[in-house]
Amino acid sequence: MVSKDQAVGWVIFLICLIVGILYTVGLFYYGAPQEWKVADWLIAIPVFIAFIAIMGIGAWIGWTMATTPPPKPIEEITSEIEEEEKKEEKETEKAKELEEATETEEKGKGKTKK
Repeated sequence: MVSKDQAVGWVIFLICLIVGILYTVGLFYYGAPQEWKVADWLIAIPVFIAFIAIMGIGAWIGWTMATTPPPKPIEEITSEIEEEEKKEEKETEKAKELEEATETEEKGKGKTKK
C-alpha cells in the first residue's frame, strides 16, 4: 500500500523529470542553437547546467520519498518497547533467583564442611 508521502514523492519525481526533459528539448530543439552567438552560449550553458542540477536534486528527493517505506505507527513502537522492558525484567528476575540459589547452595556447603 502506498502512503501519502510516497505518492507525493512520485509526483515530485515525475514533475522534476518531465520539466527537465521539456527544458532540454525546448532549449536545444526549439531555441535554434545554431543561430546563437558565443555570448548566448556563455549564458545558456551555465543556466542549463544549474537548472538540470536543481531538477536532478528534486527528482532524487522525490525518488527517496517514493521508495522509503512509511514509518511504524507510534502505538506499535510503544508496545514493542513495553514488551522489551517486560522481557528484561523477567531476565533480571531469573538472574537474581539464580544468584540467590547459588548463594544458598554455597552457604549450605560451607556449613557442612565445618
